[in-house]
Amino acid sequence: MPKDHEDQQLPPPNADFYGFRSAVSDDERAVLDRVRAFAETEVAPIIERHWAEGTFPFDLIPKIKALNIAGVGYEGFGCAGGSTLLSGFIALELARVDSSIATFFGVHSGLAMGSIYLCGSDEQKQRWLPAMARFEKIGAFGLTEPLVGSGTAGGLTTTAKRNGDTWVLNGQKKWIGNATFSDLTIIWARDLDDDQVKGFIVEKETAGFAAEKIENKMALRVTQNALITLTDCNVTEANPLQRDRSFRDTAKVLRATRAGVAWEAVGCSMGAYEHALAYAQQRQQFGKPIGSFQMVQDMLVKMLGNITASLAMVFRLSQIQDGDGIGDEHASLAKAFCTVKMRETVGLARELLGGNGILLDHHVARFVADAEALYSYEGTREINTLIVGRAITGFSAFV
Repeated sequence: MPKDHEDQQLPPPNADFYGFRSAVSDDERAVLDRVRAFAETEVAPIIERHWAEGTFPFDLIPKIKALNIAGVGYEGFGCAGGSTLLSGFIALELARVDSSIATFFGVHSGLAMGSIYLCGSDEQKQRWLPAMARFEKIGAFGLTEPLVGSGTAGGLTTTAKRNGDTWVLNGQKKWIGNATFSDLTIIWARDLDDDQVKGFIVEKETAGFAAEKIENKMALRVTQNALITLTDCNVTEANPLQRDRSFRDTAKVLRATRAGVAWEAVGCSMGAYEHALAYAQQRQQFGKPIGSFQMVQDMLVKMLGNITASLAMVFRLSQIQDGDGIGDEHASLAKAFCTVKMRETVGLARELLGGNGILLDHHVARFVADAEALYSYEGTREINTLIVGRAITGFSAFV
């Protein structure tokens, strides 16, 4: 480093420029400190290798269990409890280091546990949630199908037919995170008798249930996504979600987890920005750090602005959730906005690194690739836009 810079004390990268994290309680901040320490000391050193190989670090699961964060936002039944705001910050902290680990946790704690918590009977909650909170049972969530993504509300092809004291499920599900190794998967199927979408807890050893790992992904390579095939899969009467009667009940789960993905998008943006800033403080061209160049600072400030605006949105969103609750349109606006800004932010980070931006060695490339999955899952930008558009105009523009 040139002489005029070598003794300069540089500010550490900090993407929370307005200090939103300081607004949570001391107890919640202690939880977040544990999550951050876990992500930085346990996940960061090994995640590039697992990303390159497309493998999942199963040895991390007991360490995640020790954090006691499964079921944050849910009260009772062994769940961690706490606020939705805390749940959002946990998603952010995990995604700030790796979006795949954040996705694993979000699928298990948010989608799978959330389905049982919101749509299950007390008996089902007591049977499943304590074991899931202890990570003795890992959950997955099966809604999307090979031919049905955005049209799940009215077009599921996976069917359920009651046969005496059992239900028979047939069909396929695609992109189902955790499902290659999960102990149970929440399968959403269309009841042939009343044409309503209903949820079923399907255990992995159930006859007629098969999960095949999806290969050749360019994003979230650590996340183990599966193609699930259900062939005359018999589910006992104890396993349909007892308080789920239609897709409106399913939407309650999606509303909460869609907000969680918006938080993940902010975390992904933060991770890319902080790596880019650290790089800019050290990388030299023309005899001085590139962070001292005007155009580089312009890129960094654009990234920080995107992050700050997005964090303000999800912070307020969680406050509303913890109060009177949110509508579909509130979660959809945050998911659409934050993922668009995430995409721009990680792209600027890659641009700042130049050729090094495409190497896993410098970390940013992983955030760029993983952002593409976050941009699409839990509702595309287009679908979320139409949800918000319907709410503000009073007109539905869905086909």
